[in-house]
Amino acid sequence: MSKKVILTVDDEEHILELIGFNLEINGYEAIKAETGEEALDILKREHVDLVLLDRMLPGMDGIEVLRRIRQDKSFGKLPVILLTAKTEEFDKVVGLEVGADDYIGKPFGVHELVARIKALLRRTSSEDEKADREEEETQEQKLAVDNLEINYTTRVVTVDGQEVEMSYKEFELLYLLAGNRNRVYSRDNLLEKIWGYDYLGETRTIDVHIRNLRKKIERDPDHPAHIKTVRGIGYKFV
Repeated sequence: MSKKVILTVDDEEHILELIGFNLEINGYEAIKAETGEEALDILKREHVDLVLLDRMLPGMDGIEVLRRIRQDKSFGKLPVILLTAKTEEFDKVVGLEVGADDYIGKPFGVHELVARIKALLRRTSSEDEKADREEEETQEQKLAVDNLEINYTTRVVTVDGQEVEMSYKEFELLYLLAGNRNRVYSRDNLLEKIWGYDYLGETRTIDVHIRNLRKKIERDPDHPAHIKTVRGIGYKFV
């Protein structure tokens, strides 16, 4: 089995060396980039399974790099973990809204970082295998509600016939909710199902992803017709 390839984007050499060493002793192939421009160039010519992306980069910052990753058809669904300073709460929210799958605050523990990577890769790999099996069976798995269509086989979401770009986690969250209409999910339950049982993040992650989904699929995000808040509990799709 080939090693998973992790691209770390950071302008601090000691951080790159620390992460690279720990990735390799945990069985990953580590490659690095010191700027956003270099990272995007690597993604265009090399296979990468996951990106660790620093928020603060010289020139093009991490948020802009993330935005460009999500806009690219060839690697737009790539799992991305955003590295932020622990005090940069605004950056965490913006990162999630742009399409980060997870974030971890600096300074971070190496064991926590590796655990996040394993959880995210395990989740994406299992879902990709499921999608491959469905494709082999030549049966497209679709959900359609009003003007919204979700195709799990092709992982494409359309609203009024127009394709809507979604991050990996946004798609998974929408598909889970839409596939279980009227079922109420708590934030903790959604974290467990979408991010994995060993996810170490905050429930606010769910709120940010829900807000982002509403902007993409609802005619009026402030008064959503489909993704409803169940006060004191969580969310449901109607």
